[in-house]
Amino acid sequence: MAEFDINILGCGSALPTTRHLATSQIIDLRDKLYMVDCGEGTQVQMRHMRIKFSRLNHIFISHLHGDHCFGLPGLLSTLGMLGRTGELVIHGPKELENYLRPVLTIFCKGLPYEIRINTVDTYQHSLIMEDRSLSVYSIPLKHRIPCCGYLFVEKQKEAHILREMTDFYQVPVRMMQEIKRGADFITEEGEIIPNARLTHPAKPAKRYAYCSDTAFYPNIIPYIEGVDLLYHEATFAECDAARAKETFHSTAKQAAEIAKRAQVKQLVIGHYSARYENLSQLKQEADEIYTDTTLANEGMVISLS
Repeated sequence: MAEFDINILGCGSALPTTRHLATSQIIDLRDKLYMVDCGEGTQVQMRHMRIKFSRLNHIFISHLHGDHCFGLPGLLSTLGMLGRTGELVIHGPKELENYLRPVLTIFCKGLPYEIRINTVDTYQHSLIMEDRSLSVYSIPLKHRIPCCGYLFVEKQKEAHILREMTDFYQVPVRMMQEIKRGADFITEEGEIIPNARLTHPAKPAKRYAYCSDTAFYPNIIPYIEGVDLLYHEATFAECDAARAKETFHSTAKQAAEIAKRAQVKQLVIGHYSARYENLSQLKQEADEIYTDTTLANEGMVISLS
């Protein structure tokens, strides 16, 4: 079972190529799946990567450019044909509903499951979804249209019981849940047994930040500071910095600068312009700022566990 994996389904930009697919990712957190963006080819990539459609309950759309959402109609239809019955929640800018409602009316009549659209304020950093496994926050980005990234924050697991110690102190089974949550144990004689003697701390909770598409925007740094993994768009090389500025995208060097300032633990770049057949230039420019930058690629699985 995956503890916290990021599956890269597509990492290209708007113009289709034979090298890269349109943007989409799947976050696998202990077999619960969360999709981020849904470009064309997403469901085919899910098949290639053997990702189970039935475990997907939330989709997060960053903005309404086609390379981030044109895969939605096909995916929604497929989920219906697979017999899905549980609710699917799609999070995204308010324009998302204007796009999806006609599609659902024309192509997805009679779906056996409910689709709920949760509108996200792309100009605010706020909690937009929470379940037992994680909390998801919006990250305001700077693009040509309303756009936001997403911060996925794993919830801290309970401590692990040290069975030999709880047996030694004869801790009743009914108290185990309280012990896991941090309670001390008081023996019949009144001795206080510290929780640290009865448990082993769980691994620290992980955080993943997804930032695509955006111009160089240092305002996001407080929201992503110290994350375990940052995915940041790097559409252009420095030789095309003027084009990046014009289209509200980032260069690889700018993505690395954000990672460096935010002191993130890992950086992965993607959303490559179709003009670059060889991505070594992007990696080299990013590495000059943030050492050991990783180039995203279709089929890549990055584990945070």
